[in-house]
Amino acid sequence: MTGSELSGTRMINLLYDHRPYSLNEEDFARVCQIPKKKGANFRDLPGVVVGADNVARRDPTKEQVLLPSGKPLVPDFALNFEGGKSRRPYARLWWDETVSTVVTYPDLHSQAVMHPEQDRVLTIRECARLQGFPDYYRFCGTVKQRYRQIGNAVAVPVGRALGFTLGMAFQKLSGDDPLMTLPPKFSHSSNLQLAKSLFQKAENMITAPFQTAE
Repeated sequence: MTGSELSGTRMINLLYDHRPYSLNEEDFARVCQIPKKKGANFRDLPGVVVGADNVARRDPTKEQVLLPSGKPLVPDFALNFEGGKSRRPYARLWWDETVSTVVTYPDLHSQAVMHPEQDRVLTIRECARLQGFPDYYRFCGTVKQRYRQIGNAVAVPVGRALGFTLGMAFQKLSGDDPLMTLPPKFSHSSNLQLAKSLFQKAENMITAPFQTAE
């Protein structure tokens, strides 16, 4: 919960959908052993060696590490994904890196979708922020359905830019310049912009009767 002051009025903003998809017991145990550092992924797990050909394999000189469930710490699908050359299974994102395309499900078996410093995948809200959704935007349905809504959406900044550009072109106001800049008040893209707009509307409703009387 965060608060903001606008002209003496305190407005409380709730951060909706800041919750991740729950991992099963085996995946959570693996995630907890992925180092919290840039570039970390399943290759950092005990029992994995990477050859000169950039292929990850089980270390033949060491005994295979098993989870309490009896399943291997390093799963076969991670070693076999993209011929063993992928760095995406159980990969952590990092603060200064570009995130890949947000898809409809945070599958850590084939995507770099783990939080940099926490043992979980990105939350619904974190994925929504990556897609440009403002924090006041709320999603509906199950956790899976909410991830799917975000992944299937056109990124909000892209949609805003396309909508404005098409509208200007339809009105023959776009001109011949190769680039176009959105006006600052084109739409509400942040909590602060929305809050200011709502406060202004409320203020106008209060002052309107007095202005009419004058």
